[in-house]
Amino acid sequence: MPARVLKVHPADNVIVALRDLPAGEQITFDSQTYTLPHPVGAKHKFVTEERQPGDPITMYGVLVGKATQPIHTGEPITTFNLKHDADRYGLDRKQGYSWQPPDVSRWQGRTFMGYHRADGRVGTRNYWLVIPLVFCENRNILILKDAFERELGYAQPEIYREQVRELLHLYQAGELDKVKKMQPFVEPSQLHTLNYNQPVVERPFANVDGIKFITHEMGCGGTRQDSAALCSLLAGFINNPNVAGATVLSLGCQHLQGNMLEKEIRRQNPKVDKPLLIYEQQAGTEFAMLSQAVKETFLGLVQVNKQERQPAPLSQLTVGLKCGGSDGFSGISANPAIGHLSDLIVGLGGKTVLAEFPELNGVEQELINRTRDEAKAQKFIDLMQTYSAQAEAVGSGFDMNPSPGNIKDGLITDAIKSAGAAKKGGTAPVADVLDYTEPVQTPGLNLLCTPGNDVEATTGMAGSGANVILFTTGLGTPTGNPVCPVVKISTNTALKNRMPDVIDFDSGPIIDGQQSIDENAEALLEYVIQLASGDVTTKAEQLGQDDFIPWKRGVSL
Repeated sequence: MPARVLKVHPADNVIVALRDLPAGEQITFDSQTYTLPHPVGAKHKFVTEERQPGDPITMYGVLVGKATQPIHTGEPITTFNLKHDADRYGLDRKQGYSWQPPDVSRWQGRTFMGYHRADGRVGTRNYWLVIPLVFCENRNILILKDAFERELGYAQPEIYREQVRELLHLYQAGELDKVKKMQPFVEPSQLHTLNYNQPVVERPFANVDGIKFITHEMGCGGTRQDSAALCSLLAGFINNPNVAGATVLSLGCQHLQGNMLEKEIRRQNPKVDKPLLIYEQQAGTEFAMLSQAVKETFLGLVQVNKQERQPAPLSQLTVGLKCGGSDGFSGISANPAIGHLSDLIVGLGGKTVLAEFPELNGVEQELINRTRDEAKAQKFIDLMQTYSAQAEAVGSGFDMNPSPGNIKDGLITDAIKSAGAAKKGGTAPVADVLDYTEPVQTPGLNLLCTPGNDVEATTGMAGSGANVILFTTGLGTPTGNPVCPVVKISTNTALKNRMPDVIDFDSGPIIDGQQSIDENAEALLEYVIQLASGDVTTKAEQLGQDDFIPWKRGVSL
């Protein structure tokens, strides 16, 4: 019979409910019996000992809050009786750390089929990127998107256009009452296996996985710091190993100039060798600019279509680690699973990227201990303290991070959320610490400063060179990325069954007792190898979920 409760760490004074537990239920755990005076919902926690105001609450072995009201043994923790708190951290508290890498012999010599770039990196996709330097060009980007996607087979199926067409036909026939009485459209019977990425027309460029069109609201009118950050981010996207070439539209008078982008691309990656096409609208008419862009982009596609997948070692994987729409199971199923996968990738010589600095609040000291280079540990401290101070200055500290959905599903304080979120980083030593848009270059676990915001974080990881992103969710999040496949991993099987068109992989068997964390992680790694080889695509790719939000370096949690 599956377990009903779980104690995450021996030092914890809370126990997690794995099932809904009614009031009066008796729970025996580690030879102790607890009678629950109130119901405890699945994913929530109850205390194992009496707590008075000011007493600490510990989960994952770290301080996650302090009681604000008396809490009796067996009572659940809530926003009413608990407030966020976390331990202090610093270089002066740094302790030694040793790591035993996992056994990776099963994957030694394994390869994936990827696109080899001139700089030595390997892409899991072969994309052509079309981007604006300034928001004034967004309309022109969308014009190109419609033209290229429809004619070259990259457009989404016209499921919803067909629905509108049917409604319009009834309306024009004078049958509006029939429209009002219609039952909702029935989902396709093959929903669980439906590939929305199936081309409407045959694709002439078999080796081009897609043409990706990005829009944004920046490039001019903000601060020069904003333009510089955008420049670094766009350069990072062009340098991403999943990108084969790029078309760039410029108005001409904006802060971010084309020569600035070219310079930043070379600064980040002196070995870059990709076609880069830049067009300026103020040099002539819109028609002339777009017509030239269409022709030369088409010729660029002809060239990059000559590139073919070739075997590459797993050490060429750069895997982003992200969670969003988290719940009380995130830190005990999906996050530890991708944490173990991270350790496997590190053991194989690859790179992993743990971002979301607001969601490392309370586990800073553990990460400092795992950072062998003291200068890098100090860089992490500086980035965390600067970010935290900026948030507090506008009345939005890290303690305000949990969303209503997080809280409803058991993540009562930011420290609880962060302690579970940090499990995505596994146990490997921290190899490097990077500020936003700095490229990932060092094999091992990298810490990357980004907000916790789903799209800002995934955008940042792709901009730093991730060629696969693993994204855990307990509530269901459809986030994707223009240039990097984003694998959606459910923390519970009920979510997988409820949202099969969003979720790619299920870590729910960990909660149900059907798989260990290691077993689930190993199955996920096999899926990642297939994904990196192009044998499967993510649901976000199939749905055309290409989310892109640059971080303006202001306060965003």
